[in-house]
Amino acid sequence: MSSTLPAPIAEPATTSAPRSYEVRTFGCQMNVHDSERMSGLLEAAGYVKAPEGAEPDVVVFNTCAVRENADNRLYGHLGQLRPVKERHPGMQIAVGGCLAQKDRDTILAKAPWVDAVFGTHNVGALPALLERARHNDEAQLEILESLEVFPSTLPTKRDSVYSGWVSISVGCNNTCTFCIVPSLRGKERDRRPGEILAEVQALVDDGAIEVTLLGQNVNSYGVEFGDRLAFGKLLRACGQIEGLERVRFTSPHPAAFTDDVIDAMAETPNVMPQLHMPLQSGSDRILREMRRSYRSAKFLGILDRVRERIPHAAITTDIIVGFPGETEEDFQATLDVVERSRFSSAFTFQYSQRPGTPAATMAEQLPKAVVQERYERLIALQDRIAAEENAAQVGRTLEVMATAQPGRKAGETHRLSGRARDNRLVHFSVPEGAQAPRPGDLVTVTVTEAAAFHLIADPADPADYSLRRSRAGDAWDRSQADSCGVPAPGAGSTGRGVSLGMPALPVRGA
Repeated sequence: MSSTLPAPIAEPATTSAPRSYEVRTFGCQMNVHDSERMSGLLEAAGYVKAPEGAEPDVVVFNTCAVRENADNRLYGHLGQLRPVKERHPGMQIAVGGCLAQKDRDTILAKAPWVDAVFGTHNVGALPALLERARHNDEAQLEILESLEVFPSTLPTKRDSVYSGWVSISVGCNNTCTFCIVPSLRGKERDRRPGEILAEVQALVDDGAIEVTLLGQNVNSYGVEFGDRLAFGKLLRACGQIEGLERVRFTSPHPAAFTDDVIDAMAETPNVMPQLHMPLQSGSDRILREMRRSYRSAKFLGILDRVRERIPHAAITTDIIVGFPGETEEDFQATLDVVERSRFSSAFTFQYSQRPGTPAATMAEQLPKAVVQERYERLIALQDRIAAEENAAQVGRTLEVMATAQPGRKAGETHRLSGRARDNRLVHFSVPEGAQAPRPGDLVTVTVTEAAAFHLIADPADPADYSLRRSRAGDAWDRSQADSCGVPAPGAGSTGRGVSLGMPALPVRGA
């Protein structure tokens, strides 16, 4: 631990007007979830979210350390803020997350205008560190080596009212040679099922109809209290929560993915026909070097069993290209598995050395040109498969939950956007004379066109379009009224929506 001073309870800001804040998030869903805690903590301490385009009094960076350019990206943003801070009296900058946990005092050495640095294990210290930095006129560094307070016990400011993430565990017990996450987030810690279900119920009570269960290796849930079937049981328990219409989870590990989870997915109506299953490599030799404790045959067997029980399941993945020592034969094995797997989408990465990981010191680090060429071949293959899989959706009737995020071309097309049950992105139009959905409402439409990264539904007439107004849409109305300080039309509750938006798949050409 870099600092042993206990964090005092933060007092609300005492300036004549509340200080404003902005949280900037880099990295994975876990980081987005942590950013909600940071926002909740700041608001509990008297700060207010800065309006769009305004210059905030406090900027918090929640960082990622997984990719090679994470450091450069952070210091680039910090450099841009230095002159802003010089002209903005009292402005503060804080850096937290995985890169802060890893680099510690390096951040203050490279960017001495930063006011506070905190790690992955002490998110709750953020308001106190900011207040201490203001009082002492000195930068504050506090890094803990282990988790003291489970993040889900902290105040939360969620970004969406219709869907939310619920963390079921933190940390990771695996030792993948390319991954720095276990050293930054620690060993796996599991929440008790009752605590998780209570949080899910609270989200539903506030209007959410969709929840994603979140963990570093979500399907190994239960290891801490000795129940290897706990995750499947948790999925089934979520199926008993009235009003919860969609349940998702991310990300599982193939080595721990068991048939009882597949059965729970198939037999629990509100568990969605969607699975994110990280492959990383299709080469058994490279999987051994990565310390991924499964082989390609096991991976493909899981996909086969999922599709046997859930025929319309959309399966996505993660793939790393250019791991040290990867030969053309190894890469071809990855292409072969991708071709057979028929992923609806893939997160593809070029291997990058991360100091502190075993892979960083392995021999045979590949030349950038070789990795780039293989990466482009993989992208071309996966884009073709995604386009073919989406083309097979044309003519299907889908239930789509409208979201608040429009497509990039929404201004030209006048289409709204949403997610199908299998999490595919759907851009749809509302027939003339038909009622438009609110975010969180559900529409039923027929797919009329398909691209590699999204589907399009343009109903020919109102008979091809149906709308189901939902509790989540009502919660959206309430949240908009709350933000404007006016009553919501038809709102029968004063509850405030508190849930978090769904993780987004890559959107290209939408």
